[in-house]
Amino acid sequence: MEYDIRVEDYLNDKLQSTADLEQLDTLLSSIEHQRSQLQSQLDDATRELDEARRSAEDRRAALAAQVDEFHALQRSIDRRLQAITESDAPDHAIRRLEPPMRQLHRVDLAHRYLGLLQDVEALRQAARSHLPQDPKAALEPYTRLKQLSLRLRELQQAADGAAVHLVAHVESATERLWAEMKKTMCDELEAVLAKRGWPGVAPDSEVDEEWLRCVEKLVDLQAPEVLYSPTTVRLLPLDVMAQIFVKEFRFHFMSDKPTSSPHVIGAHCFPWFLALIEKWEDFLRDNFGPLLASRFADTAVAHKIVYMDPVCAFITSMLPVMREKIAVTISETAGDTVFLSSLLSQLMTFDERLRTEFTYDDGDAEDGWGGLTSEVLSQHFRTWLEAEKKFALERYRAIMAAPDARAIDYDFAGPGKTKPTFAAVRVIDLLRSVTSQYERVRRFSHKLRFLIDIQLTILDEYHDHLRDTLEAYFSITSTVGRAFGVTKEQLAALEGTGALETLCKVYGSADHVVNTLKDWSNEEFFVTLWAQLQARAAEASEDQNNLAGGMSYDHVRDRTSAAVGKEEDGGVLFDETIAAYSQRRKRAEEFLSEALVDSHRKAFKAYLHRPHWTTIADDAVSGDGGTVTPELEEPLRILKRDLDFLSRALGTAVFRRVWREALEKLNSTLWSDVLMGHKFTASGAAQFARDLGAVSALVERFIPDGSGALGSLGDALRLLNLPAGPAAQDGGAGAALSLRQATDRVFTDNSEAKKVLDELDIDSLTPANARQILQRRVENAE
Repeated sequence: MEYDIRVEDYLNDKLQSTADLEQLDTLLSSIEHQRSQLQSQLDDATRELDEARRSAEDRRAALAAQVDEFHALQRSIDRRLQAITESDAPDHAIRRLEPPMRQLHRVDLAHRYLGLLQDVEALRQAARSHLPQDPKAALEPYTRLKQLSLRLRELQQAADGAAVHLVAHVESATERLWAEMKKTMCDELEAVLAKRGWPGVAPDSEVDEEWLRCVEKLVDLQAPEVLYSPTTVRLLPLDVMAQIFVKEFRFHFMSDKPTSSPHVIGAHCFPWFLALIEKWEDFLRDNFGPLLASRFADTAVAHKIVYMDPVCAFITSMLPVMREKIAVTISETAGDTVFLSSLLSQLMTFDERLRTEFTYDDGDAEDGWGGLTSEVLSQHFRTWLEAEKKFALERYRAIMAAPDARAIDYDFAGPGKTKPTFAAVRVIDLLRSVTSQYERVRRFSHKLRFLIDIQLTILDEYHDHLRDTLEAYFSITSTVGRAFGVTKEQLAALEGTGALETLCKVYGSADHVVNTLKDWSNEEFFVTLWAQLQARAAEASEDQNNLAGGMSYDHVRDRTSAAVGKEEDGGVLFDETIAAYSQRRKRAEEFLSEALVDSHRKAFKAYLHRPHWTTIADDAVSGDGGTVTPELEEPLRILKRDLDFLSRALGTAVFRRVWREALEKLNSTLWSDVLMGHKFTASGAAQFARDLGAVSALVERFIPDGSGALGSLGDALRLLNLPAGPAAQDGGAGAALSLRQATDRVFTDNSEAKKVLDELDIDSLTPANARQILQRRVENAE
C-alpha cells in the first residue's frame, strides 16, 4: 500500500497537465532505464555478498586449521619439555661449558684491560711530548686521562668495588703524570731563576721576557686546577720563587740556631715573615700582577684576590712552612698554657697584619681568612679557654683579696659622680683584658664560650659578693638578724659612717658594673656578637641542645638574655647580668635611705624629747643673734658628717634622691614628735624655727633647694611664730596678722582659713593643719 502511494505521488508530480501526457513514452523509457540500472546494482551486490561469504568460510577453515596445528605443536612441545625435564643432559652440558666460558671472559677482560692500559700510556706519552714547549697542548691528553680516572672511580662504586688494582693504577698514573708535568715546568723556571741569581735581584727591577714566559706557561698549565678546585690552590710559579725563602726560613727558625727557640717566635719568626712580604710586595705586583689578571680576570675565580694578586699568591706559598713552625712550637711547649696564651695573642696580630696590610683572604672574599689562629684553635681551643679562665679567676681572687679592694676609689670620677670600689674598677679592667684576648677570634662559638665561661662567670661571682654584703648588712641591722647573734666587730664596723660606707660600696660597685655593661652593649664587637647569637638562635630551632659550642639554647638564654631567639627588637648580651646588678643597686639605695633615717632617729632622740619649749626666756622671741638648741648640736654634726660623706661617694641624682627620702622622714618626725608633741611659747616657737633654719641651711650647703623636703614644717613654723601682740603695721602679705587674728579667722571656717594661708603665702598646709598648729601656742591652749 505504501508502494502504491509513492507511485501515485510520482505520477501526480510528473503528470500535472494534459501536455505532460505527450511525454508519457519518454517517461516510461526513463523509468525502464532506471529499473534496469537498479537491477544491475542488485545483481552486483548479490554476487559480492556470495563472494564475501565464500571468502569468510575459507578464512574460518584456514583459522581452524591453524588452531589445530598450534594445539598439535603445543602438545609436541609439552612432550619434549617433559622429556628434557626428566633428563640431566642439559645440566651436564652447562657444567662442562662453565670453565671455558669463565676462561673466555677472563681473556676478554684481560684484553680490555690491556687496551685501557695502552690508552693510559698513550695519553701519558702525548702529554709529555708537549712539555715544556706547549703546556696548553699537554693539558688535553692529561685532561682526558683525568676524566678517565674519575669515570673509572664512579664505575667501581657502582660495581661494588671491582677492579681495584686497575682503578688504583690509572689514578696513580694520572697523579704521576701531573707531578711530572709540574716538575718539568717548574724545573724550567728554576733554571731561569738560577741564571738571574734569584733572589739577588733588586726589588725595584723588572723581569725579562724569558722569566715572564716561564711564569706564563706554569699559570697556563695550572689554570684548570685553579678554576675547578674547591679549595685554594698554590700557584706554581710563586711556589717555585718561594722555595728559596722556605729554605731560609727552615735554616733560621727550624734548626738548632737560637732563633729556632719556641719562645722567640714572636720576636724573630713573625717579623721576618712580614718583612719578607713587604720587601717583595711591589716587585711581585709590578711584574706579575698584569699576567695573573689577564689569565683569570674573566673566569670564575676573578673575585678571588689570592689568584689575582701575586703578593697574596706568594703568601699562600709561604704559609705552609709557617704552619709547620707553629705546629712544632706548640708541640715543644705542650703544657705551658701561659706561653700558649701569649702565642695565640701574637698569632692573632700576625694574622691581622696579613689581612689588613696585604688584603689576604685565602680566597674567601665573603667571610675572609680564618687565619692561622683559627687552625690552632680548632685543636687547642679548649686548652686555651681553660688556661685563660684559670688565669682570669686567679686574677679576680687576687683583686678581691687586695687590702684596698673594698675601699671606695674617690679619684675614679669627679664631683657629682658615683664612686665604685677599687675592686669594682679592677674587675671591670680584668673583663676588658679578657675581651681583648678573644675579640679577634673569628669563630662565633669560641667568642660565646669566652663570654659565658669567663666574663659572665666572673660577673656572677662578683654579683654574689655584693649580694652577700647586703645580706650580711641586713642580718646585722635587722631585729631578726640580731636575734641570731652579732659580733662586736660587726657592730663597730657600722658605727659612724660605717653603715653608709658599706652600702655606698655596694651601690657604687653595682652602678659601675651596670653602666659599663650598658656601654659595652652599644660597642660594635658586642652588638655584632648579639646579632650573630640571634641569627644562630633563629636557625637552631630544631637543635636546641647545641646552639653554639656545645651549649644549649636554654643555657645561653639564661646566662645572657631572655630575648635570645625572639623576633622582636631589643635585648642585649648582658640583659640578665644587668638586671641582677640593677637589683643589687636598687636594694643598696633602699638600705641607704633606711640607714639615713635610722641615723637621724638616733641623732635627734634627745632633741625630740626636749621638754623646755614653754620655758625659754622671752628675750629670745625675736630670734636675733640666738643660737640653736644645745640638743641640736649633735644632730647637726651627724647631718654634716653624713652629707659630706655621701656627697663624695654618690652621684648627684642618687645623692638627692636618698636625702630627699631621709629629710621627708625627718620632716615627718619633727612634725609629729616636736610640733604636735609640745606646746610653744613665742620664744619656744622662735627657737624651733631657728633650729629648723640651721638644719635647712646645712642641707642647702650640700643640696641646693634640698631643704624643700622640710618645707611643710617650715610653713608650719611660720604660722606658729605669728606675733601674740597687736598686728604689725609695716605692710606685707602676712605681717598685719597677729596670732589672735589668725586664730579667730582659721577657726571660723575652712574658707576663711584658706584665705589666711593664702595671705601668709602658705600652700603646703590644709585648714585642719593650721588649726592644729595654732593650738600648739600656749596662748591658744585654753
